[in-house]
Amino acid sequence: MPDVDFVTISSGDLTARINPLGAELWSLTDSFGREYMTNADPAFWTGHAPLLFPIVGALNGNRFRLDGEEFSLPKHGFARHAMFEVLEAGPDIARFAIFTGDAKGAYPFAFVLEMRFRIAGTTLSMEAIVQNHEDEPMPFSFGFHPAFAWPLPGGAAKADHVIAFEQPEPQPIRRIDGASGLLLPEPLATPVDGHILPLDGALFEEDALIWDRLSSRALTYGAPGGTQLAIAFPDTPMLGIWQKPGASYLCIEPWQGHADPLGFTGDFRDKPGVVTLPPGEGRSFRMDVTVLSAD
Repeated sequence: MPDVDFVTISSGDLTARINPLGAELWSLTDSFGREYMTNADPAFWTGHAPLLFPIVGALNGNRFRLDGEEFSLPKHGFARHAMFEVLEAGPDIARFAIFTGDAKGAYPFAFVLEMRFRIAGTTLSMEAIVQNHEDEPMPFSFGFHPAFAWPLPGGAAKADHVIAFEQPEPQPIRRIDGASGLLLPEPLATPVDGHILPLDGALFEEDALIWDRLSSRALTYGAPGGTQLAIAFPDTPMLGIWQKPGASYLCIEPWQGHADPLGFTGDFRDKPGVVTLPPGEGRSFRMDVTVLSAD
């Protein structure tokens, strides 16, 4: 990793450290110094909270087709590997951006992706703003991919942690094909009981749980009676939850978009989950994380 200076913002109650490489949240600690993010154990996964743009997940053959041309992109796109420019670094707010040139020919549109972090009290707000600088509609997807500590600090057992959705979630989930990383066509029965998802590493032996039809736009993660995270994602209609079994993290990933469906060879504009931004316009995606400490 290049030698870069991290940006730190704080409210006194909560402190975040952000790596300009990928505008990636690396650390979130409370006033007691307790860490709410992954330990990034290299035995499992060294990511922290990559940003997924202009795709979420894998493409069929790592390529997408657009107006008769083909372009190549790695899984989750290029933003997570791009060095963001620091636009602002204040006591409790930080802003980062990448521009069209950072795509290096892999994405044929003029754009700006700005990432804003703000802390107030025990809440970290993260907002991604995508701006279309083209004179034609721009198709894209976007996703958050933060890895939170599992178990959360505070002493509750890992086995006691649950996801409590804002709404009941009876609809089926989706899975990805292990060989290709593409979305399997068959919907599967949900492991959610009402609005509660009991957490167990065995859930992730076949990779992520994916909701492509999600009712909730908020959830709570943690152990009842212990430290919890209240997570809101008002602008993203899909969700992935993932870990590598045995790891000490849980990724809670609000998405606009997902991997290519297995066998998909259509135009990128027609891919399920892709949204189209009119010329000269912008679209924002927000994710708020509030620490609800047992203390």
